Amino acid sequence: MASSTGMSSSMSTGGSCKISMLWNWETVDACFIARSWRITSKGMFAGSCIGVILLVILLEFLRRAGKEYDRYIVAQHTKSLVSGGVTASTASSDNGAGKVPATSTTAAYHSVAASKFRPTVLQQALRALLHMFQFAIAYFVMLLAMYYNGYFIICIFIGAYLGYFIFGWESFSVGQGAKDRMQEDVTVCCG
Repeated sequence: MASSTGMSSSMSTGGSCKISMLWNWETVDACFIARSWRITSKGMFAGSCIGVILLVILLEFLRRAGKEYDRYIVAQHTKSLVSGGVTASTASSDNGAGKVPATSTTAAYHSVAASKFRPTVLQQALRALLHMFQFAIAYFVMLLAMYYNGYFIICIFIGAYLGYFIFGWESFSVGQGAKDRMQEDVTVCCG
């Protein structure tokens, strides 16, 4: 398959399966990931495109699920601290004239806000499982993009748009100047 100028841009794997590592618009007889994923009709290609869109939407769902689970376990921890007996005697506020005990609600809030939290082993196992699924799907999407099929790449973009539109729709913390949005993970290769 090699020529005098280098590798061929397209390979055939028997059974007329086309694999191209250069930008292409192949539909019928294109193969993706494995020989068993061989496109034999335009309907099968359309189904594959829909599947790619749904896969990227699933990735965005898993990203949101991870964030929501983190919020959930932090809220659980905060609730346990507040109900566990944080009192006015354990927290105080400084008004410039020395330490003055704060109200129990304010004290509990400030004490909880300043505390650190480490998830339990079970909570961390679930967090790691969600991360693993995100990572695996993101790499699978990356492998699909590396076939340089224009239709699949467009489907990846559509899936990212729809997925973020659905699962990235969150409230902004106005009091923080939306700094909570600035702290989101930057999308880099594979998750």
